[in-house]
Amino acid sequence: MLLPYYHENTLEAGCDEAGRGCLAGPVVAAAVILPQDFTHEWLNDSKQLSEKKRKELRVIIEKEALAFAVSFVDHQKIDEINILNASFLAMHQAIDQLKTTPELLLIDGNRFKKHLIPNVCIIKGDAKYMSIAAASILAKTYRDDFMEDLDIKFPGYYWKKNKGYPTNDHRKAIEIHGSTPFHRKTFNVKASFQTKLDL
Repeated sequence: MLLPYYHENTLEAGCDEAGRGCLAGPVVAAAVILPQDFTHEWLNDSKQLSEKKRKELRVIIEKEALAFAVSFVDHQKIDEINILNASFLAMHQAIDQLKTTPELLLIDGNRFKKHLIPNVCIIKGDAKYMSIAAASILAKTYRDDFMEDLDIKFPGYYWKKNKGYPTNDHRKAIEIHGSTPFHRKTFNVKASFQTKLDL
């Protein structure tokens, strides 16, 4: 069962990103402030949920959240500053776009670039705290929508299915058709296939 908060009576924002291990498209981050009494039986790490449940939860989260924001950092910026820094940038932008300023940031993972707001990094936090799980759902659904729209323009890369991750079909498509303007030039196709997929 996910925990509702890290510190009781503290206004907390959960933060997570989607798309770090992709060959194409942006990295997307979300920040979410939930009411401390918020609960939903489905809420979990976005990777553990079906696409249908993620989409339904997104509507609920956006309706019930005290504040939420989503930020995109595109493939060109990723190539310029590297994917780790791009992930930090996306999270900072999402945090800064919140209409309510949180007192504490709960960051999924073990690294984060310092922000003016105090933060704590939590490994696998999206499976431990509701606000991080909610952020993971928003980040993933927004990014999935973006890649599905791109799939209409570039149908040969199967982005509707793989969302830009290095699946066999995606790698073979690159070998046959070459890269698109949305592929990350600094990513090694063979090496990136060893990363954990997040479909």
